[in-house]
Parts: sequence; C-alpha cells; structure tokens
Amino acid sequence: MEGFLAATVIAGMPLLFATTGEIITEKSGLLNLGVEGLMLMGAIMGFVAGYETGNPWMGLLGAILAGAAGSLIFAFLTITLRANQVVTGLTLTIFGTGFASFMGKSYVGLVVPQTIKDFFVKIHVPLLGDIPFIGPVFFRQDVFVYFGYFLVVLVSLYFYRTKRGLNLKAVGESAASADASGINVMVYKYVHTCIGGALCALGGAYMSLVMMSVWVENVVAGRGWIAVALVIFASWNPIKAFIGAFLFGGLSILGFRLQSMGIHISQYWVDMLPYAATIVIIILSSRKNKKENQPPADLGIAYFREER
Repeated sequence: MEGFLAATVIAGMPLLFATTGEIITEKSGLLNLGVEGLMLMGAIMGFVAGYETGNPWMGLLGAILAGAAGSLIFAFLTITLRANQVVTGLTLTIFGTGFASFMGKSYVGLVVPQTIKDFFVKIHVPLLGDIPFIGPVFFRQDVFVYFGYFLVVLVSLYFYRTKRGLNLKAVGESAASADASGINVMVYKYVHTCIGGALCALGGAYMSLVMMSVWVENVVAGRGWIAVALVIFASWNPIKAFIGAFLFGGLSILGFRLQSMGIHISQYWVDMLPYAATIVIIILSSRKNKKENQPPADLGIAYFREER
C-alpha cells in the first residue's frame, strides 16, 4: 500500500502544478482553457533544453519560459484585445499540441541524460522520512515533489495572508471596483496569468523529465483538462487542489495496481476512470451554494476601463 500511495504522489504532481497554475490565473478573472497546450509546451521545451544541455535547471527554465510565453500570448489577446477567453484558450490548446508534435518529432524515443536522472533521484528527508507510513509516501520523493509541497504552502499564504493576494482577489471579484480603488488591474492580470502558465508548463515538464524521462507523443494525455476540472473541485483553494491532484493521480495508475494484485480488468475502463470522475465532480460542484465555493465573480469577463 505504501508503494502505491508513493506512486500516487508522483502521478498527481503534474496535476498539482497545472491546477495551482490555473487557480492563480482564474483568481485574476481570466478563464484559460489552454492548460493542456501549456503543459505540452512545457513538456517539450523542458525536454529539449534538458536533453541538449544535460542541465536540469536549463530544462526547468525552458519549460517556465515556454509556459510564460504561451500565457503572455493568451493574456495579450484576452486582456488587451479583449478576445473571447474560451475560444482563445481552446486555440492555445490546439497550438500547444501542434507545437509539441513539431518540436518533438526528432526527439521521439530519446531518453534524458543521466545527469538529469541523477538530479531528480529520490531523497530521503531526515526524521520526516522515518515516520511510519507517512514518511515513505511523502518524504522519500524527488526534489520536484518537495517543491510541489512548498508551492501549495506559498500560494496559500500569498492568497490569504498578503496584501497583493487580497488585491488579486479584488481584481477577480470586480475589476472595476479594484481599478477604482487604485489597483493596477492590467498588471495583476498579466503577471498572474504568466505565472499560472509557467506552473502549468512545469507540470508538463515533470512528466517528460522525471516521470517518463523519455519523449513520447502526447505525453500529457489529457491531464490539462482534468486540471481545469480540479480547479472547480478545489473551489479555487490550493490546499484542496493538493488533495484532488493526488486523488486523481491515484485513479490514473489504479490499473497497474490492480494488475499487480492479479485483478484483470479492461485497461480501457481503468483509463476512463479519471475522466468519468471529472464529470461527476463538475455535476456535484454545480450544487455548491456557499460563497467560498463560488468562482471569482468576474471570471471570464473582459474588462475595459472606459466602460466602468
């Protein structure tokens, strides 16, 4: 059981980064449905940079820049030009998918250098790693996983314990009111959209650099869409996103666990589980009436200063 739960943490890490990134973006009032494309862009650029240089930091930097660039395009179209956010996000997914296929054509089947594998080797955290049951599951992981833990804490503190976090909430709830109170709405939207996109890209890079360590077509395999649904499941709360990511991570590897136990079930049914659960979550989430479970009031609404 410990081995399965430890694998669940690894499988949920791409979802955690992508979901957290999308939460940050949506907190600013922008609905970016291009998470899948951003994850694919991060996956390929992280792999290319890591493979060509043999430097894990360059791989991560490549992914971050790719995600930030993709989100910057989205931000320019939806914030400055006030394009439809849903259509632009879907277009970004199509662009990211094509971009990853084109850039990754000559890298299919190639494995990341040993230097990168060594960098992301599992680390036993002293004392914490020795805690029965919890230690082997959460504190005998690679450095990327530990950064994921830190990210959840950091984003939570930022949202609920800082002035800028409160300003961000104000922008998402009512951009006109925030603007009237002196908050630079455009800067907040641009910055947080780019940060959110960079985190989504890191989720993709984790899959290509760490989880698989080899480039394959469509490595993200729909996880970006699951991340979008997890934002609703988490009620735009990073702590709940942490729980949801590992829950869905477990569903994604459940088939391997069942096979190891001698339980034979069609892999097609197992592969369907995360997406079926996504539909159930959306249905259940639509019944939430508490204010803290609702999306930002201005989510998806383009803001034009002269109209307030």
